[in-house]
Amino acid sequence: MANGSRQAAWEFFGTELKRRREEAGLTQVELGARVFVSGGYIGQFEQAIRKPQLDVAQRIDEVLQTDGIFERLCRKLIDDRRYADYFAKAAELEARATKICEFAPALVPGLLQTAEYARAVTLAMNPFAADEYIEDKVSGRMERKRILKDATRPVYWVILHENVLRVPVGGTTVMAKQLERVAELARQRTVVVQVLPYAAGAYSMMTGSLKLMEFEDAPPTAYTEAVYSGNLLDDPAVVKRAQSAYDLLRAAALSPEASLALIGSAAEDFRRCASTT
Repeated sequence: MANGSRQAAWEFFGTELKRRREEAGLTQVELGARVFVSGGYIGQFEQAIRKPQLDVAQRIDEVLQTDGIFERLCRKLIDDRRYADYFAKAAELEARATKICEFAPALVPGLLQTAEYARAVTLAMNPFAADEYIEDKVSGRMERKRILKDATRPVYWVILHENVLRVPVGGTTVMAKQLERVAELARQRTVVVQVLPYAAGAYSMMTGSLKLMEFEDAPPTAYTEAVYSGNLLDDPAVVKRAQSAYDLLRAAALSPEASLALIGSAAEDFRRCASTT
């Protein structure tokens, strides 16, 4: 399903939810209380700002007695082949998070990627794929970024390993543009960015990405990813250890100001290389 048609489908979900809720004589707060989310979340579902989890859609059907229409719509829309199977659930949770803390050891995180950078990464991982497949994956990644434009966007904190700044993914021009975009988002206070420098020593040897997500109405969750695999961790003790590990990385990283300067310097180096080739 194309990006525009998917958004239109979620907007239909929201419009239909509002119509059925009003027919039942319920306010957003009243419906939210019955399906165990806030009234504000119901409002965001109706405006297609946030996407409900499947279990929430099922409870809405039960309360509004809508014969499973919202469950069917939700199943169709979340069955998105643009996301790898192991990441699909994490992408769904990401859209609901009120706070996201991420450590990226090798690549710019998806929420910060430019289309050119995302295309280069996808091509590298799928060298024999058809153009349609590549563009579908890039489109999915660009759609994920919408959450950073919403009025209810999450607090977003990213730690980039210095490797991320040095490897010319997609070539020097693409890389310069990508780093400039990260710097721009940091200056706009859309995201707080820190760089974990090589000088951090043992801390800089941590492997595997880590994403910590907090929610308004659910316990925090951690997501870790390796090659072609990902794990959602919701055991409170494990999530607490992951949060402690992230705190150590944050302490070892450069300050946001120093990180922004290093990102700018790396972008300028790539620009200079691009202009001489």
